Parts: sequence; structure tokens; C-alpha cells
Amino acid sequence: MEPNKISGILSVILGLIFIIFPIFSSGVASIFIGVSLVFFGIALILAGFTATNIVIGVLAVIFGLLFTFNIDALSFIMAFQFYIIGIIMILAGILGLISDTQVSKIASILIIILGIISFALGGFSLDQPIFAAVLIGVALIIQGIRLYLLDI
Repeated sequence: MEPNKISGILSVILGLIFIIFPIFSSGVASIFIGVSLVFFGIALILAGFTATNIVIGVLAVIFGLLFTFNIDALSFIMAFQFYIIGIIMILAGILGLISDTQVSKIASILIIILGIISFALGGFSLDQPIFAAVLIGVALIIQGIRLYLLDI
């Protein structure tokens, strides 16, 4: 079986788990988001030793560690994770646009757009934190179907 089809099947299964077990899934998502923020912050710091890269990178690492190791205190505020990720992505995209690094301008614009979408999802998740887990599940199912059906 092709790797895309296997990835698609696994993505659909993971999406169903997120929808069926949203509370457990929000804890797992908190860990993934935390680890992602830690790596993003480290990469941002190592990308260039400018003051803005260091400040945003350190903030990303701090919030990433909080989300990774303090799940019990932060799992009920999943919406704020979307806000923080959205803000960090918007700032990173703006830095990519105004800096003279080799970061693609199109990639920077896409990062800004994804940051805005993440910020909007935070608003939806604020009223109902379980919404975030269900939303991730739906996105995984859609991505899984796309991977299974298309040869991309």
C-alpha cells in the first residue's frame, strides 16, 4: 500500500479518536502544541540572533514548556493556546516579510494567514474548549480522506 494511503487511513483514525474522546484529545493536543512551540522557538532563535527573534523564540519556548508539562492547569484553556500560537505565527510572518533573510515572502504571508485563522479559532474555542478537539478531529479526517483519494 502506498505511503499516502497509509497516512490517510491513520489520519482518519486519529481524527475519529479526537472526535470520540475530546477531553483526552485536548490533553494530547496540549502536549503536541507545547512541543511544537518549543521547537519553533528554538528554530527561531537559531535562525538569526536578532533581538526580535530571540524575544519571540524565548516566549515560544516558555509557553511551549508550560503547555507540555502543566497540562492539568492549561487543558481547560485550549482556546488561549490558539491565541498564543496565532500571535506568534503572525509576528513570525511579519518578521519574515520585513527582514532580509532568505525566507520566502509567500511563506511569510501564509504564516500570517494561518496565524489569523488560529486566532479566530481561539474565539470559537473560548466558549467551548471541547470544540478545539472536535475541530482538530474533523481536520484530520478531511486531510486523511484527501491523502487516501489523491496522489499528491
